Amino acid sequence: MPVLVASDLDRTLIYSAAALALTMPDARAPRLLCVEVHESKPLSYMTETAARLLTELGDAAVFVPTTTRTRKQYQRINLPGPEPAYAICANGGHLLVDGVSDPDWHARVTARLADECAPLAEVQEHLLRAADPVWVRKHRVADDLFAYLVVERELLDEDWVKELAVWAENRGWTVSLQGRKIYAVPKPLTKSAAMREVARRTGADLTLAAGDSLLDTDLLLAADQGWRPGHGELADAGFTAPSLRVLPDRGVLAGERILREFLEAVEGA
Repeated sequence: MPVLVASDLDRTLIYSAAALALTMPDARAPRLLCVEVHESKPLSYMTETAARLLTELGDAAVFVPTTTRTRKQYQRINLPGPEPAYAICANGGHLLVDGVSDPDWHARVTARLADECAPLAEVQEHLLRAADPVWVRKHRVADDLFAYLVVERELLDEDWVKELAVWAENRGWTVSLQGRKIYAVPKPLTKSAAMREVARRTGADLTLAAGDSLLDTDLLLAADQGWRPGHGELADAGFTAPSLRVLPDRGVLAGERILREFLEAVEGA
């Protein structure tokens, strides 16, 4: 039976220059591989060792990139190793099969959101009205499923984020602050539901997962074994669970260690 490995990407396996956390002397820094270019500029990296480990993992397991990114944002990433047969985008709103969104899955998700949550338009209007232009740089809607703000983090009033979370909770939505982005996401829009669907389709009887943010919580709890790095929302909150391995590593070296431990778990299965 195959092993399914569903991993978050940003700040879990791949890292922007600002998130690398290269605290060692320059001469001892790991060699990096650029895995994403945006507007002709390098944007995201992993270590060369992590790239080798990911290639090995892709050969040994069903590796499923699992991200809150939209399909368009995901498709900018050029991961090493075999092309994944499945990918989860838009926090579970799109299940890509050989690079194409599965229409039946998307229809099931959108029907559930319509039944259980306040509409996106209501949340979007609240964000436009309530957010302070002093610290908001962009308002965005992702694949007509959820909304997010790009903010100047040093100017952000984090009490406002807490108030937004309470407002959203009462409408069936959740809020996550990740770097310079504040996400508002419907609660039923989950990575874990899409992971279970891929496990069903592939016949996987062991699921492994990794993630760093609040939006990865359900994924980590749904998997048979989960990993989180020593940075991110979940680390800040001290999140743990019986099936969760908490790593001390931070930054791009955490991504390398997660992949190494994924591979060890697959080989030991």
